[in-house]
Amino acid sequence: MHIAKALTIAGSDSGGGAGIQADLKTFAALGVYGSSVITAITAQNTQQVTGIHALPPPMVARQIEAVLTDIGSDAIKTGMLGNAEIIQAVAETLRGYSGIPLVVDPVMVAKSGASLLAPEAVKTLREQLIPLAKIVTPNIPEAEVLVGKHLQSEADFIWAARAIFDMGAKMVVLKGGHQPERKRTTPAQVVDLFYDGKEARSVEGPFIDTPHTHGTGCTFASAITAGLAKGLEPYLAVLKARQYLTGALQHAFPVGQGKSPVHHFHSWWPTE
Repeated sequence: MHIAKALTIAGSDSGGGAGIQADLKTFAALGVYGSSVITAITAQNTQQVTGIHALPPPMVARQIEAVLTDIGSDAIKTGMLGNAEIIQAVAETLRGYSGIPLVVDPVMVAKSGASLLAPEAVKTLREQLIPLAKIVTPNIPEAEVLVGKHLQSEADFIWAARAIFDMGAKMVVLKGGHQPERKRTTPAQVVDLFYDGKEARSVEGPFIDTPHTHGTGCTFASAITAGLAKGLEPYLAVLKARQYLTGALQHAFPVGQGKSPVHHFHSWWPTE
């Protein structure tokens, strides 16, 4: 029996809502066996990040080799990488596994506002990791950092997707959750932009008015990765991931005093 497998390369969230923990929960909820490579340990909860300890880059590379030379993976996702040295180690190692589709979520800032990527590492991300990606999944603030321009209009978003595509990515999903005007539509919608170098397509989902949004970006990217691991074509994987995230937001519940996580197992243990 073949079980789809996915690997996440990201930081650990002690609160369990984002990073490695969100990725593994998402993989499990979607019927995919998940392996993990930890790039950094964070001390965080639903309110704040109080500490970050990055792992030595050689140890990150050893974890990747340990998983891929034995268990293998049908798709790989990167999240928080932290600094240029870790990005370089990840990119150098993954070049040896170019046949596995890679989803790059360019994590830069936590929901609490804490910085999760050193500013000087952005150039390394652009030049070394993005060219290896099957899909890159920035939100609007992350895309602005990658392209060096403030994005306001639909034309800006399409231009940014093309610019990130030109960095070497095969496809770009520009997440629309940071577009305030979308929240004022009736009914309120979140519109992601999917660009594959040929056309820009919209991926729409309802805007869920909830404070419990911790881990949304990690969850969306890991759901896309799970879809790719199961053999879905990329656009369908993105559509399915948007549907999954919508349900996870709809059923989110408080677990702390700040921004609680989405409910990764909403199909398995409903809160109502």
